[in-house]
Amino acid sequence: MLNVEGIDLHYGAAKALRGVSLTAEIGQVTAVLGRNGVGKTSLMRAIVGQQPISKGAIRLGDQDISRLAPYDRARSGVAFVPQGREIFPLLTVKENLETGFAPCRRADRYVPGEIYDLFPVLKDMLHRRGGDLSGGQQQQLAIGRALVTRPRLLVLDEPTEGIQPSIIKDIGRAITYLRSKGEMAIVLVEQYFEWARDLCDAYAVMDRGQVVEAGPRSGMVESEVRKWLSV
Repeated sequence: MLNVEGIDLHYGAAKALRGVSLTAEIGQVTAVLGRNGVGKTSLMRAIVGQQPISKGAIRLGDQDISRLAPYDRARSGVAFVPQGREIFPLLTVKENLETGFAPCRRADRYVPGEIYDLFPVLKDMLHRRGGDLSGGQQQQLAIGRALVTRPRLLVLDEPTEGIQPSIIKDIGRAITYLRSKGEMAIVLVEQYFEWARDLCDAYAVMDRGQVVEAGPRSGMVESEVRKWLSV
């Protein structure tokens, strides 16, 4: 589904990504691991179109999306749950979810019931302002908003950051369910190694803007991966 092929990315004269390649398959979770500042978020920004690449290609299925604007990638089936959640604090939960309608066909502009099945708290708080929710509830809202777009590729950047353990478990169960449906590829950036390890089908480890180790989870050597994650 997703093929990132040898991409470079610059911020001005600074090179943030160096020949990065990554694949993500339908019905699988691909975890991107690494310390702070190694390029994980830059890679996610490149995939969703928030930062242009200077070399290489990004393909979604048979479509080259490398030069598409973020809103066109959303229409193509790319959904992003950014680090820090970035919900609209003054809008209600219902209104936040409805912002996900933007890339949808008119017939799909409704909130699927399974979102409330995955995150019942959202249904209970539909008319509560987003800013009044806890951090964990806001993360559930951000994931729900992404799912409203009916993605083929779901990109999550640090979904456990600052979240209480009970909600981390809820998010893990939701990702497991979405994977089991076999309708989307999931790319997960995470520093919580054990959680990511248990969820993923494939992994890639980044360091200094490059992928230094990658493969299926079945071939992961934990001691080697942890070496790249230690400070």
